[in-house]
Amino acid sequence: MFLKERSSGDLVEVLKLQDLFDPHAATLSGRYHHGEELQEPEAFRKDALVFPSGESLPKCWLDPHYKEKQA
Repeated sequence: MFLKERSSGDLVEVLKLQDLFDPHAATLSGRYHHGEELQEPEAFRKDALVFPSGESLPKCWLDPHYKEKQA
């Protein structure tokens, strides 16, 4: 799955989807997707990533207490 870094607009390939879906994980393992060389994996803050369309990630992927705030 690819996401976009909010500040730079660069595409990031998510390497471990379980980290993306886990609201307790603040970072995920990924790598930039640019150039012809495969980039080295690094940690990305989930709150700095968006979908390629520019839409924010769902709150249930970012905040473990999202249901408590709805009440």
